[in-house]
Amino acid sequence: MGNPHQTHETREIEPMPFNSRFLRLWLFLGLAWTAVHAWAADEKTVVFFGDSLTAGLGLEDPASDAYPALIQRKIAAAGLPWRVVNAGLSGETSAGGLRRIDWILRQQVGMLVLALGGNDGLRGIDPGLTHANLQGIIDKVRAKYPAATIVLAGMMMPPSMGEDYVRAFRDLYPALAEKNHLAFVPFLLEGVGGVAELNQADGIHPTVKGHAIVAENVWKVLKPLL
Repeated sequence: MGNPHQTHETREIEPMPFNSRFLRLWLFLGLAWTAVHAWAADEKTVVFFGDSLTAGLGLEDPASDAYPALIQRKIAAAGLPWRVVNAGLSGETSAGGLRRIDWILRQQVGMLVLALGGNDGLRGIDPGLTHANLQGIIDKVRAKYPAATIVLAGMMMPPSMGEDYVRAFRDLYPALAEKNHLAFVPFLLEGVGGVAELNQADGIHPTVKGHAIVAENVWKVLKPLL
């Protein structure tokens, strides 16, 4: 033990040298973190609600090559705070979509692209019933998310369905768009439908190149709305 009466020299601890570069790095990281979280908070969701055309049936990699995925890439390239959700379901009809929409609306929806009805037409379903089902979907979206933008994609049937049916089916889409004041893509498959080299062997579902054209058709309408 030491002498209790011995005096000890008191030494002050010198402060660590100030490193301005280190401080600037931390400030940069802090600002970056804030920016990322602010971006995430502002991010909105655009839902593509459709059938096999939207789902990318027959493509090797629908998650990358179906037209909603191509739209996501365009959104990212434009630096827009939107996230794409592909809610396409192969075989879906307008009636099935009306039953399914409540489940889709459990997530926040800033924009909904409604691309249904093609399977109705190929099955010869009364265009009046398709009109009513699509109107029901529109009503549900508006009730749950009044501020959401709805974009309607028009469909057309091949001449083999008969002139009267083709006309009635084609006309239901612009009528819905006008009645509900919707943004409107006149024909989802413009430039692709009926072009053999842009469609798969079934003559209905687009190839990768076909989906790229479909994406352009949709992007022309979506871009000013985002």
